[in-house]
Amino acid sequence: MKPVALLDGLIYKDEAPNIQPLLVDESGRVMRFTLKPGQKLKPHRGPQIALLMIVLKGRGLFRGEDDTPVECGAGTMLVFDVAELHGVEALDEELVFLAILRQTPNGVPLPHGDHHHHDIDVVVSPQQVK
Repeated sequence: MKPVALLDGLIYKDEAPNIQPLLVDESGRVMRFTLKPGQKLKPHRGPQIALLMIVLKGRGLFRGEDDTPVECGAGTMLVFDVAELHGVEALDEELVFLAILRQTPNGVPLPHGDHHHHDIDVVVSPQQVK
């Protein structure tokens, strides 16, 4: 086991959001993003694996495939489909979030709607995350 302090040693850059890898191995990556107020990550598509974002500090506007902004703050997890468009903009405070890229044990993402043991449906509405 290796504990990782998620909010220690935060680095913010003036010119662009900062991205720091916290874990990189064959099963995926955990990246920590730090944004100053007003900084953006333009909507883009990542690799063909599942993406989770967990907000640790601040508030931001997060966008998915339909490009509708959803305001989210600390303690919110965002679940994106495989290869779903995603982007973020920090609001009026510093924003820190984790991006977790993960694969299934055989290296192939689970298809959307796959229902195995302990599967949990996540529903997020703007009212739930404010």
